[in-house]
Amino acid sequence: MNIIVTGANGFIGKNLCTMLAEQGYNDLIKVDIETTREQLAGYLQNADFVYHLAGVNRPQHDSEFKEGNADLTTFIVDELKKSGNRTPIMVSSSIQAERDNAYGVSKAQAEQALEQYGTDTGAGYFIYRFPNVFGKWCRPNYNSFVATFCHNIAHDIDIRVDNPSAPVTLVYIDDICAELISLLSSKKNSGLNSVAPEYSTTVGEVADLLRAFKSSRESLVTENVGTGLTRALYSTYLSYLSPSQFSYSVPSYGDERGVFCEMLKTKEAGQFSFFTAHPGITRGGHYHHSKNEKFLVIKGKALFKFEHIITGERYELLVNSIKPEIVETVPGWSHDVTNVGNDELVVMLWANEVFDREAPDTIAKPL
Repeated sequence: MNIIVTGANGFIGKNLCTMLAEQGYNDLIKVDIETTREQLAGYLQNADFVYHLAGVNRPQHDSEFKEGNADLTTFIVDELKKSGNRTPIMVSSSIQAERDNAYGVSKAQAEQALEQYGTDTGAGYFIYRFPNVFGKWCRPNYNSFVATFCHNIAHDIDIRVDNPSAPVTLVYIDDICAELISLLSSKKNSGLNSVAPEYSTTVGEVADLLRAFKSSRESLVTENVGTGLTRALYSTYLSYLSPSQFSYSVPSYGDERGVFCEMLKTKEAGQFSFFTAHPGITRGGHYHHSKNEKFLVIKGKALFKFEHIITGERYELLVNSIKPEIVETVPGWSHDVTNVGNDELVVMLWANEVFDREAPDTIAKPL
């Protein structure tokens, strides 16, 4: 399948080409600013689909809007008409297309050229008016405040927020690419289309989230980065880290027993830690009223002992790293763990709540 991508070296183009290749679409014809009109005309003769992402949004002169947006689109559809194979085409427009400014007018004219192409040939055409697009590989200090904020916050450069409550609509690059790739196999209606989800937020909320991502390395408290806008912004923020920032230190506390180290804390789902114990060492010797812990031995051999604090009932459990097994603490049962092997014991630990020194819910009761 001969797929043409104009603006292939741009922000959306790079992401789209990468994901198209992942889907097995390897016959990509990448068109960029170095491609001549003659070359482009030749490519279009055998095109099976055209992603027209190229455009001008920050020219030195307003006349370049028409040349880079309206005129280029008209050239492409005219060449497609000559090919006679009714090639479907997608065009990247803008919400500015409804506004009376040079950029908006040029985008509206590009849309009109596409609509006329569909009318004349019966070919599929798909217009997308993207709002603020964000994601990895977007150039900072250009036309995305999210990219600028991510870059600056990650590198300790001040950001400027004139109106924190200013509303903004965002769409994530991965969602755009998934939508555009679906055009190759779905039967979408020609005309104006949209990408879902769109995220409605404010400039201040975005700035606050990005600052929280940065501070999480100090506090170890992560935001809820698994879904929605927070997930997308977090992935975007991370993409602006330099390689020297790919790692960071966390505090660890050592004594004659071994080491205890906290790794990650969440606001709603507890925290992750690990500890070590030298051979013969016992750790624990306490109980909880409400707190729950899950232990996973990842190196060595451990003996877990439990005692009901009221009835005195006892229970022992021998665990080693050869057979992964979660050992769970139960409220009202005192518990400890002893390294009964010959090597260092390493145990991963999850607790369902972040440790609070003012209310630790950890009461000493050695077994």
